[in-house]
Amino acid sequence: MFKDQRFIDYNASGFRKDLLSGITVGIVAIPLGMAFAIASGVKPEYGLYTTIIAGFLVALLGGSRYQIAGPTGAFIPILLAIVLQYGYEDLLIAGFLAGIFLVIMSLAGVSNLIHFVPRSVTIGFTSGIAIIIFTGQFGNFLGLSGLESKEFFHENMIDVAKHLHTVNLFSVLTALVGLALIFILPKVAPRLPLLLFALIIPTIVSVLFYPGKVETIGTAFGGIPQSLPGLQIPKITLTKLVSLWQPALIIAALGAIESLLSAVVADGMKEGPKHDSKRELFGQGIANIVSPLFGGIPATGAIARTATNIRSGAVSPVSGIVQSVFVLLFILVFAPFASYIPLAAMAPILMFVAWNMSARKAFVHILEVRSSDSIVLVTTFLLTIFINLTVAVQIGILLAAISFLRKMSGKLHIVPDKLSDVEIHKFGDDVSKFIIEGPLFFGTAKVFEDRMPTLLSQDTAKIILDLEHLAMIDATGEAALSALLDGASKKNVRIIVKKLPKEKLSMFKKSGLYDRIGEENFFM
Repeated sequence: MFKDQRFIDYNASGFRKDLLSGITVGIVAIPLGMAFAIASGVKPEYGLYTTIIAGFLVALLGGSRYQIAGPTGAFIPILLAIVLQYGYEDLLIAGFLAGIFLVIMSLAGVSNLIHFVPRSVTIGFTSGIAIIIFTGQFGNFLGLSGLESKEFFHENMIDVAKHLHTVNLFSVLTALVGLALIFILPKVAPRLPLLLFALIIPTIVSVLFYPGKVETIGTAFGGIPQSLPGLQIPKITLTKLVSLWQPALIIAALGAIESLLSAVVADGMKEGPKHDSKRELFGQGIANIVSPLFGGIPATGAIARTATNIRSGAVSPVSGIVQSVFVLLFILVFAPFASYIPLAAMAPILMFVAWNMSARKAFVHILEVRSSDSIVLVTTFLLTIFINLTVAVQIGILLAAISFLRKMSGKLHIVPDKLSDVEIHKFGDDVSKFIIEGPLFFGTAKVFEDRMPTLLSQDTAKIILDLEHLAMIDATGEAALSALLDGASKKNVRIIVKKLPKEKLSMFKKSGLYDRIGEENFFM
């Protein structure tokens, strides 16, 4: 393991730093792991199992020195939707398939393509997820009884409104204590583990002053087992593969985006070697393949925990391994005490997480620009909230692609130009010359085709196409040039190509354009 480039010059001093940072992150990861699992519609221990197994494997096999993996808020809406539609067992299969997809992405080099997902799309669905998480905690914050998780946002909000008469004032008090701590502790004691204290103190208050008056992990889920579950191989059938491949692919894509974004953030926070994106996706893939075998839910790189890891002094992936061991020890020793934790104490923690992940400033900035990105942003945001993340990402990327093509269609310029003395000497004065600038591909081919009649209407026997500034050309662009050659041939017009970039010449030869134009008609 220590031949790994991430462990270069590792020593005892580095281990001490990793030990401290790993324990610090583990303290943060415990309440988040349980809260994310509950919000995803599964038992709290499944979030802890994910923290232990995925955190360990990503630290061991991933491509970042500092990445901390585990359940994250970004997954909550899609995991909850899968649980509601298919059940917990099929969620494990979807997570398992997502892991396979991530490994395939790594081996296929897809990691570089993740960076092409438009920012307007990522900010749109991230903000939408934040709204879903925040409002999803209304029931626990208010202690409402009789609520049932629904698939759609508006259905859940209607259900909350119908059950407002069941408000539990003790739950509200518990949640307010936690919320107050979240606001006050960073100001008076910034070194204390905020989220852990925001969980423990409201729990103590509820146990001491009004025991049995609020719903707890114990009353809702029967407590947390004091051990890890045994290995369980999911029963994967063809029917389940057909129904779950799309949710699994969305989990994989979202996990890849979150993990690589977290790794990039980590790179920016600390000097030294940057992360290996292919290896990072591979580690995330293995983690998501193994985690469901022990009851864990899908995991990805967690930006907040990774940042905490770095701020706490981590120097290598050992801190991530320590975090997993710490959470495991928590289960083995303190699991019975987790039964006393009120669900109302977890509500402000998740609301706090949602507030931090909402990307408010970036959202407002993109809106203020009032461009096509604003439309993509709002569309992705609203679809994430009112339909689902799968549709939102697909439509968002499609709209962004259409917007990009519209912008690029204006980047192709066909400009008439004067003949130089050399050109007049070589070809005579019965020549028209045009400079073609920009990309000639499927998004701009229509622009080129619309200009063809103008090109061929010149009362000359020869046309020079100056392609020095031809940015790119694809198969559709080649077809457009071929159509120009056909039209020129019918009118007995000679096409001459000037200054074709060398990297484009091979494409011309492979496509047959070079032979059609003729070697004698290419010159510098």
